[in-house]
Amino acid sequence: MAVQTQTRWQRARVVEVSDVADGIRRIVLAPEQPEHAAPGTHIDVRIGDGARGVRSYSVVRSEDGGRRLTLSVRLSPTSSGGSAAMHRLQVGDDLTVTGPLQNFPLAVGATRYVLVAGGIGVTALVAMASALRRRGADYNLVLAGRSRAVMAYLDDLVAEHGDRVRVHVDDEGTPLAVDDLIAGIARTPAAEGTELYMCGPIGLMNAISRSWAGHDLPATNLRFETFGSSGRYPAEEFLVRIPDLDREITVAPDTSILDSLEAAGVETLSDCRKGECGLCLAKVVDSTGTIDHRDVFLSESQKERSDRLCLCVSRAVAANSGSGEPAVLSLRLT
Repeated sequence: MAVQTQTRWQRARVVEVSDVADGIRRIVLAPEQPEHAAPGTHIDVRIGDGARGVRSYSVVRSEDGGRRLTLSVRLSPTSSGGSAAMHRLQVGDDLTVTGPLQNFPLAVGATRYVLVAGGIGVTALVAMASALRRRGADYNLVLAGRSRAVMAYLDDLVAEHGDRVRVHVDDEGTPLAVDDLIAGIARTPAAEGTELYMCGPIGLMNAISRSWAGHDLPATNLRFETFGSSGRYPAEEFLVRIPDLDREITVAPDTSILDSLEAAGVETLSDCRKGECGLCLAKVVDSTGTIDHRDVFLSESQKERSDRLCLCVSRAVAANSGSGEPAVLSLRLT
């Protein structure tokens, strides 16, 4: 049986829409039951039936006591319905949403704060940066993207935070050097009291986690929020076999193992559906391809062993992409 977080749903009306970068839509909602959204919160939006029809979006700004909540959504080229549906919204449309949910709180009392955003991950950090500025805290905001055209809120953040913003743009030859960033933190007198908050692609967050551990910085001072489930390989169709149930299920490129199992009537445990909580962890009995771990729950060494995976985000790719034969994963559900 699927385990889901209990939430209070309500209606919200779309009151503004605009584009804030190439492929990124800004959507302002007016919820029926306003509640201020603290930095780091998100809301869930229902775009379909059941748990598979729910998407989570960071609250970029909360204004007028939560009467206006700003979201920003990147249109995914492999959208399974979520981002495409959000991009079709017009002023006057109604949505079913939750109130603000907190999984990524901004702590009080750190000596220094470093916020790192990769791409659309900036949406989780805009409110945090503003809160730190109002507090008079010591902080830096590190923004990384492929090009300025796809970096949402870039000009606004530079205008608000000035020289506290560090911008790294791949196509300008200034990509983010993760090891240099973390080494710089480790060399400062405030290293032990520095907290780093990060949101972005899994590859970026894994690199930061490795470097953070490699410089012996306190693990509890590294905080993260995931968005989507970008991986090392393009998504492709593969097969999942459950020997204990004598079942074989096809996983399409635009869906997850978890969604495919549930659609086939296979009961599973799940909660976050973002690769964070580990509740949907399954044992890998055998694999004919390469497992693309897209979670932040397993450690790097566990991912290298590939004897377990998170059903909600992990995928598989064929060992020989030119053979036409899909990868096959044999799993034991736990």
